[in-house]
Amino acid sequence: MALSPRLDLRQSQSLVITPQLQQAIKLLQLSSVELTAYVEQELQSNPLLEVDESGDGSALTESAGNADERSDGETSLIDTVDGQDEAPVQIDRGIVEDDTSLGADQDAGTTDTNLWGSGGYDDDLPGLEQTLADTPDLRSHLIQQLNLALLDPADRFVGNWLIDQLDESGYLPIDVEEAASQLGAEAAEVARILGVLQGFDPSGIFARDLKECLRLQLEDLNRFDPAMAAFIANIELLANRDLNKLREVCGVSMDDLRDMISEVRALNPKPALQFEKSVNEAVLPDVVMTARSDGTWRVELNHETLPRVLVNQSYVATITRSAAKKEEKAFLSERLQSANWLVKALHQRAETILKVAIELVKQQDMFFRHGITHLKPLILRNVADAIEMHESTVSRVTTNKYISTPRGIFELKYFFTQSLPSASGEGAHSAEAVRYRIKSLIDGESATEILSDDKIVEMLRANGIEVARRTVAKYRDSLNIPSSVQRRRQKATGFLDH
Repeated sequence: MALSPRLDLRQSQSLVITPQLQQAIKLLQLSSVELTAYVEQELQSNPLLEVDESGDGSALTESAGNADERSDGETSLIDTVDGQDEAPVQIDRGIVEDDTSLGADQDAGTTDTNLWGSGGYDDDLPGLEQTLADTPDLRSHLIQQLNLALLDPADRFVGNWLIDQLDESGYLPIDVEEAASQLGAEAAEVARILGVLQGFDPSGIFARDLKECLRLQLEDLNRFDPAMAAFIANIELLANRDLNKLREVCGVSMDDLRDMISEVRALNPKPALQFEKSVNEAVLPDVVMTARSDGTWRVELNHETLPRVLVNQSYVATITRSAAKKEEKAFLSERLQSANWLVKALHQRAETILKVAIELVKQQDMFFRHGITHLKPLILRNVADAIEMHESTVSRVTTNKYISTPRGIFELKYFFTQSLPSASGEGAHSAEAVRYRIKSLIDGESATEILSDDKIVEMLRANGIEVARRTVAKYRDSLNIPSSVQRRRQKATGFLDH
C-alpha cells in the first residue's frame, strides 16, 4: 500500500481553560491572607471595583441552602474545569445547619473592619510590623565586630568572604583548605582569621559542625575541661541514651553527668537563628463551627476573612456615557467583564468552601463530640462523592483553609486520614487515632514494664485494631518516641527529656 499525504477534516470537543477559569481556580486554592492581597491588587488595577462597606455582604450573598435556585442556570465555575458539574447542595439539618448570610445577620449600624488597611482600627495608626523593634541582621552584627577586630584590609576581605559563606544556622559549610583555594590565600592565614571570627558574638558562630559549635560556647563559658571535652567528643552516646558508657568515658559520677547534660542542653546549637525576624501571625479560620443548644452544629463562613467587593454600577454608567472612542469602549468592556467575573468567582469560592466544610463536619461528627479516638478514616473521594464535586476541587478547597471548632482550630486537610482495618473485619480506624492510642499506651507505661512494639501490636489487636509491627514503629518514630530499648535505659537512669 502506497503512502501519500492527504487532508482530513475532523470534528472534536475539548475544554479550553480560559483566563477567567484559571483565575477562579487560583482563587479557590488561595489562603485568606493571599486572597486579601490578591483582591487589593485587583481593586488598584480595576477602577470599576470598590470595597463593599455596607456590611451586608451583598456581593457574595447566596445561601448554600438555596444554591439550587440560581437564576442564571450556570454550573460551578471551578468544578466544570475539574471534570464534573456542581449539583445543588443537600444539607442534613439533623446534624449540621449552615449560616451563609455572609454578614447579613450583623447589626445595621456595625462598621466592618477595613480588610485592606494596615491592620489597625484607625488608618492613621501604624500596622503591627511597623511597631517592631529594629533588630540588626546577623551580617551587620558580624561586620561591626569584624571592623573592630581586624585592621588589615586583606584580613577584612577574607573575613567578609567567610561571613558571606555562613548558612542560616550560623555554620561555616566550607573547610579552611577549600576557602584558601578559592581566595588564593594561605591556609594558615585563613585558619588564623577564622579563629578570630569564632570568638565573635553570638558564641558558637562559624563552627563547622555541632561538636565545634558546642565547644566554642563552652570555651566562652570557661567550662571546656577534659571531662567536658570527652563528653562533646562522644555526644553520640547521649543521643543513643547510653549514659553508663558516656559516664565511663568522661570519668565522672552519674550526678556530675546529669549536670553536664544540663549545661549542654542550655547551649544554642543554631546560634544564628536568634537574628531572624519573624512575626507570629495568628491563624484566621475561614469557617467557624459552634454548637447549638439542641446538640446540632452551626457552620458559617468567617466574615473577617471574606473580601467584600462589588461593581460600582453608578460609576460604570457615568463613564459609559462619556466613552466615545472605540479603544475606550473596549477597555471599559474588558474591565467590566473582569470585575463581574471576580465578584462571581469570590462568591463561588465562599460557597464551595462552606459546602466542603459542612460535609467534613458531618463526616467527623463523632470526633467533635468525643475526641481524637473517634476520628473517622476519610479520603478526598468520600467528600467529593457526597457533595458531587471532583476530588481536585475538594483538594484545592482544603489547602491552607482552617476551621474554628469547639476542639480548636484545624486545617481542613487534618480531617483526611489513612484507614487501618479492624481486627473484627468490620469498620476501620483512623491512622491519626491509632497514633494517639500508641502515644497514650507509651505515656502510661511504667519504668519496670516498657512496652515493646510487639506488645503494643497485641494491645491494639485486643482493642480491635489490626496493625503491623512495622506500622507501629513508623507511627512511633513520627511521634519522636524512642524505641523500647532507649526508653528502658532512659527510665533506668532516671534521665527524662525536657
